[in-house]
Amino acid sequence: MPDPGARRRAAPIIAIDGPVGAGKSTVAMAVAAALRYRYVDTGAMYRSVAWLAKSQGVDLRNERAVATLARSVSIEFVTANGRPRILVNGTDVTDIIRSPEVSHAASVVSAHPAVREGLVAEQRRLGASGGVVMEGRDIGTVVFPDADVKVFLDASPAERARRRYQELVAKGVRVDFESLKRAEEERDRRDTTRAHSPLRRAEDAVVIDTTGLTVEEIVNRIVQLARPPR
Repeated sequence: MPDPGARRRAAPIIAIDGPVGAGKSTVAMAVAAALRYRYVDTGAMYRSVAWLAKSQGVDLRNERAVATLARSVSIEFVTANGRPRILVNGTDVTDIIRSPEVSHAASVVSAHPAVREGLVAEQRRLGASGGVVMEGRDIGTVVFPDADVKVFLDASPAERARRRYQELVAKGVRVDFESLKRAEEERDRRDTTRAHSPLRRAEDAVVIDTTGLTVEEIVNRIVQLARPPR
């Protein structure tokens, strides 16, 4: 799919890809704040569609039905009390879409080509003018293959599972660590082996292993990549 926004941007696009638990959301939000760019979490868009499908009793395996939801849903990225929030058809789903159940559902619906095509079109619309930090799994390879800065964040499986576990526990979600780790391993398998837009590193992406690094260290490196030397 060619990028319709190529070479018509007022400001750079920063694409941050990587598996779950690599630190994409935290880092991308901080980079966007540092550069005063818009932040778009594309993973949240798939989670939002999955949540909507589950809440309406739609079979997650029914590609046509889920794709219809993806094309008609209203997903808004807003700020409330200084924090980013996600609204689906006007309902705040910021926290609920991070549950293990929705995470699993999102991995299922995101494998449908028709769903991805619909959401990719919306992602391109959101980032077409530039001045955006967009994070996900196929930003630098499919959504914006000519992004000005491409970064692939990674970490060891154990470290990624630990971060996800701590995040859920902090939100009051009861979860078993070993079950969570196995679920993330299965999600990695689905994301990297799906036929349509699999998770992979763009050849020209800068790889950053976040294991053992602070958020500030990672953010500073990406900001340096985005700001040309004077």
